[in-house]
Amino acid sequence: MALGLFGGFGIEVETMIVHADDLSVFPVADRVLQAAGDRLSGDVTRGETAWSNELVLHVIELKSNGPRASLDGLSSAFTADVSAIEALLEPLGARLLPTAMHPLMNPLRDARIWPHGTREVYALYDRIFGVSGHGWANLQSVHVNLPFSGDREFGALHAAIRMVLPIIPALAASSPLVEGRVTGILDNRLSVYRGNQRLIPSITGMVVPERAYTRAEYEDRILRPIARDVARLDEGGILDPEWVNSRGAIARFVRDSIEIRVIDAQECNRANVAVAAATIAVVRALVEERWSSHAEQRSWHESRLEPIFTSATRSAGDAVVSDEEYLRCLGVSRRSLSLRELWAHLIESLDVRVDGSRGALEVILRNGCLSERILRATGTAPADVHAELIREIYGELADCLRHDRSFEA
Repeated sequence: MALGLFGGFGIEVETMIVHADDLSVFPVADRVLQAAGDRLSGDVTRGETAWSNELVLHVIELKSNGPRASLDGLSSAFTADVSAIEALLEPLGARLLPTAMHPLMNPLRDARIWPHGTREVYALYDRIFGVSGHGWANLQSVHVNLPFSGDREFGALHAAIRMVLPIIPALAASSPLVEGRVTGILDNRLSVYRGNQRLIPSITGMVVPERAYTRAEYEDRILRPIARDVARLDEGGILDPEWVNSRGAIARFVRDSIEIRVIDAQECNRANVAVAAATIAVVRALVEERWSSHAEQRSWHESRLEPIFTSATRSAGDAVVSDEEYLRCLGVSRRSLSLRELWAHLIESLDVRVDGSRGALEVILRNGCLSERILRATGTAPADVHAELIREIYGELADCLRHDRSFEA
């Protein structure tokens, strides 16, 4: 039976495998999954969680094994998975590394595509888009899956998610470095993600999805254009538009859920769950019309939301929203507000407390998103950063993942 609104939660966390000595990427996810499952497979089930492969061999995904009634206990379950994976990696001289992008990786040199099972799909992606780039081969995110039942619930959920999507990078950005350089952008993962499929613009759109509040509208406005444009390059008809769709939130009608994809992977699972919990809390408040009606939420065109998203991607908590109507939709009566102040207000008013998440959220609100904390350690001026300093900082981040604790620069 299909779950209704907020009847369950699915969380996925992508994590890098690196050499333990110099933290360079180590493409051995297939060996880990084979060792854990006694056979080569892209998926390993472990009770309440599961592990799976991703596009590239140095990334492994941890996920809840189906929808969960609550997020309570999930960070502990994921941290147990981290321990189990690192036990398999230790004989190989490897460990896990968090955050949304490897700070030193050159993907043209270092990326290795998953060569098993679903390799035909990955090979086609590579032929069409060239996946040995940062926007494909060097990015790790947290996906939040929220269920719906029928068009009415889908419309309410999609409208709410569209409103929250633009401000998520202010809380979650964790990718300030690209190939050892401070770029001046705090969420480089989303910056490169937006451009990785520019050959077919309909696949990503504006990242903030179009106004589509029934399945028929979604198929007409989003999926059919993707199918039409992809067909020119996919002669074998391998690519499913629902899975090619790369907006920041994606309707998965095959399982009646919407997947939020704009959360950067954090330094530890407590923080991953905390950011997911805060996101869900704001979405839920909007669905329940706590601050604004469904009609108000549905009226927002993506072109009006996209500048807020772009500003958050670049400046995170320092980004300022000066759209009074948008702020009113989120329950704030101000002419302008920084996203750091907005998130502090939302988290406090909704009293977000899931699985020890309050402590992790307080670190973010007090000291900034993870990108800001990393830059406090490296120096913030756009420039090359000494590789040894990066390895020292990211070695500490790897310890944060292992011990499930926040990073405080």
